[in-house]
Amino acid sequence: MAKQISPNVSWVGKVDWELKSFHGDELSTHRGSSYNSYLIRDKKTVLIDTVWQPYDREFVSRLKQEIDLSQIDYIVMNHNEIDHSGALPELMREIPGTPIYCTKKGEAIIRGHYHQDWNFVNVKTGDTLSVGEHTLTFVEMTMMHWPDSMLTYYDGDGGIMFSNDAFGQHFATESLYNDKVCEAELMYEAEKYYANILNPFSAMVSKKIPQILAMNLPISLICPSHGVIWKDNPAQIIEKYQQWCNAYQEDQISIVYDTMWQSTRKMAEAIAFGIHEATPQTTVKLFNINRDDKNDVLTEMFHSKAVLVGSPTINNGHSFAIAGLLEMAAGLKFKQKKAAAFGSYGWGGGSVKQISAKLQEAGFEVVNDGIAKMWVPDQQMLDDCVAYGREFAQL
Repeated sequence: MAKQISPNVSWVGKVDWELKSFHGDELSTHRGSSYNSYLIRDKKTVLIDTVWQPYDREFVSRLKQEIDLSQIDYIVMNHNEIDHSGALPELMREIPGTPIYCTKKGEAIIRGHYHQDWNFVNVKTGDTLSVGEHTLTFVEMTMMHWPDSMLTYYDGDGGIMFSNDAFGQHFATESLYNDKVCEAELMYEAEKYYANILNPFSAMVSKKIPQILAMNLPISLICPSHGVIWKDNPAQIIEKYQQWCNAYQEDQISIVYDTMWQSTRKMAEAIAFGIHEATPQTTVKLFNINRDDKNDVLTEMFHSKAVLVGSPTINNGHSFAIAGLLEMAAGLKFKQKKAAAFGSYGWGGGSVKQISAKLQEAGFEVVNDGIAKMWVPDQQMLDDCVAYGREFAQL
């Protein structure tokens, strides 16, 4: 049901507790998500965004319980990926002539998705729309994270920023607000969202955030399209984005490996021991890429100042799970992180050299040639791995 979030604004979205993956199976969503849509009722009535396509009829049906659809004067589409625009066809069957405000790229994407000639009104940064007592101001957010992305600012009710994907999280809650959920869980999901979706566009984020702050807008609520509404100190998530977009790292080293007969795992643990000996203040975490969630591992890599990636040699190369991780890491464009490779092999090697090359291609600073050990490592080999860990920590 609709929930009033300010005197003139209601939340009319959908909480999806069952969602376990997103963007196909590219992104894990262990805590579900929400598709946030908002209804502004000033002298004019405005719908901000819709919901994901599987919930289109449910969305329109529930919206009818809240308002006569013919009373909707304008629809604003901040971003037109199908999790945001999916209910548009069902809605437009009911109110086909209603103007849809979006960027020029947004119109092209909607046309490409739904092949309809609706009443589009293109807007750009600085354009405004009077809704009666108050005004909507549009700000393009190009490549945060699609070409059509924008935010809409409502200057009523203390100032509300409808930020779309920016400042969002895949986090299901019936409570709506950031101060009504577990802060640790929320901030982890916000960072995971940034690391796995927005990090490739950090250069754009680093330019756009100062532009938004320079507008000096009062903000009582930040209302993203996924997850909680930032009500308690909403500026905190903007401050986090300022940190995350600037080659973010903490004093952590993540060791990610695949293993066939446990040899590479033993190497990973010995290397971790050596790192801890050399720099005990550094957090060291180990992840078996076939046991741990890939997006959680990528979040930890985002969090880290350095990573070590290991695999046994299989068919003169490395494992498919490590290959997939390195492909995803390349796409996420991590910055200013050091890295190296390690692995075990039998009658022929190759994985360490290949991993090193792919780490370099992915933008990591590869600090040495890595370490490889033949067959099952004995105590001397494990001692070598401990020494390698100490050396890596010092580098």
